[in-house]
Amino acid sequence: MSDHEPYRAGFACFVGRPNAGKSTLTNAIIGSKIAITSNRPQTTRHVVRGILHRPDSQLILVDTPGLHRPRTLLGQRLNDLVRATWSETDVVGLCVPADEKVGPGDRLITKEIEELKAKVIAVVTKIDLVSKSDLARRLMEVAEMAPFADVVPCSAVSGENVETLVGVISKLLPESPQLYPDHMITDEPERVMVAELIREAALEGVRDELPHSIAVVVEEFLDEESEGAERKRIYADIYVERPSQKAIVIGKGGSRMKQVGTQARREIAKLLGTRVYLDLHVRVAKDWQRNPKLLQRLGF
Repeated sequence: MSDHEPYRAGFACFVGRPNAGKSTLTNAIIGSKIAITSNRPQTTRHVVRGILHRPDSQLILVDTPGLHRPRTLLGQRLNDLVRATWSETDVVGLCVPADEKVGPGDRLITKEIEELKAKVIAVVTKIDLVSKSDLARRLMEVAEMAPFADVVPCSAVSGENVETLVGVISKLLPESPQLYPDHMITDEPERVMVAELIREAALEGVRDELPHSIAVVVEEFLDEESEGAERKRIYADIYVERPSQKAIVIGKGGSRMKQVGTQARREIAKLLGTRVYLDLHVRVAKDWQRNPKLLQRLGF
């Protein structure tokens, strides 16, 4: 950092229609998995903050659910959460995938974020999936939508231009002292992150059948000693909306459930840096996405 450049710190978030690559980009920038990702829309359900420490700035990236047309009470609450987050950020990056034409959803969100006090940039994602000529066309399309502070093409998968994007966002942050301590990469409670990793594992292979019907609650989170070493003992419930969905999640002879446990345990151990004992149960909470009491119980 030069003597003339002031230190900057603030909040930024990526917005866009579902599946525009927001969570993948957030993870790529933070350099660690703080948000679960999938190729299904509306995978993100919580606001997750990832913190990037740089010599000249501290960037707090807020990962939000994708704005969508809600069909349930859960959908309405997620949209409210998104809008509340937008109003509190310093920089908003509109994500538009390079491999899809600019559509009505992109224009609708652009119109909405133009009203915000935040500085707005456009981020053309997934550039590894298109040719240079197609990318040039997409960049022109995007630039014509609004007077963005900048338009940055990048790929979270290949890493191309991600550092450039971080530099652009950091320069738009307000002058401010550091907001979070060094080495902290998220302020998300461990329990919530563990529940999200279990949900990601449970979604694997059943996204087409029940992408939005799965919720996870961590009931117990205990420290214990086993075979002379520390480990976490975690009890969690996977909720679905119907008995038929419970059968899908468990699988024939419990085969899917075994896979879910293995994958989730591996990711949780990586996150917590310790051995993990994981006890999972599948429970039915009828039409929980539409029931205010059940939504509250499940953390929404």
